[in-house]
Amino acid sequence: MKTYKGIIFDLDGTLLDTIEDLRDSVNDVMKIYGWKEHDTKACKQMVGNGFRKLITRALPEDKQKNELFIDEAVNQFSKAYQKRYLNKTIPYEGILKLLESLEEKGIKIAVNSNKRGDYTSALVNKYFSQFPWTAVYGERESEGIPKKPDPSAALEIADLMKLPKEEILYIGDSKTDMQTGQNAGMDTIGVSWGFRGRKELEENHASYVVDHPEDILKFI
Repeated sequence: MKTYKGIIFDLDGTLLDTIEDLRDSVNDVMKIYGWKEHDTKACKQMVGNGFRKLITRALPEDKQKNELFIDEAVNQFSKAYQKRYLNKTIPYEGILKLLESLEEKGIKIAVNSNKRGDYTSALVNKYFSQFPWTAVYGERESEGIPKKPDPSAALEIADLMKLPKEEILYIGDSKTDMQTGQNAGMDTIGVSWGFRGRKELEENHASYVVDHPEDILKFI
């Protein structure tokens, strides 16, 4: 079996279960405008492409093309999320043990997320600061780096790892992650414990799909 020397992880839905804090923050916005709140299942389908896309998907259909209104709603969401993004967020069971095992094996690790960069860094520092990350990247469009599934950030991480892309696994829970890895020429692992589930991962041609974090170790 092919083995790998580096791993690039998605954050939300892969390393961290952030959905309750995201859902509660979305629903704070819905309450402000008197709109119907969204349940966890619905919110899982909205996340993965950054805050603006999340809020756009959460808005009533007649508001989803009103850019000025979206700006206002994103601002309200940001205020809500700033207050609660650490309230209910936790690492998925088995993730800390996985990261410990990867460190012991000398595997290089990085995070590549579409989440705003300050939150990405803060969450990794809060829950995973003990691990030697090669890079922790959130959304960087202001630096000219497009969001996933564009492969630019993944390929930049490969350069920082000093590894060929063929020796790096791209791991995430959504089609966006599978497409990012494929666009970067990397093999992909879809994690079924995240926000989207096995069906979406298989339909988007994940190289492998795993059900538990420890299953990743068999590829190392």
